Amino acid sequence: MEPNGPYIVHGPAVIVDADGHEREVALGHTVKLCRCGHSATKPFCDETHRTVDFVSRPRFEPEVRR
Repeated sequence: MEPNGPYIVHGPAVIVDADGHEREVALGHTVKLCRCGHSATKPFCDETHRTVDFVSRPRFEPEVRR
């Protein structure tokens, strides 16, 4: 996840949207998911968070990988 930006998902993964549709993210591919709620391409990010001045609350602290 980027501070004040989208969730970043690295494949392999399966994304299920609000309507129950599954979208597969293949190994080696990356997608960005909307967190601001304003994307025209939900569940994917279209960078609208930059124009609506989205601010994440609380501040995101990345998890330390072990």
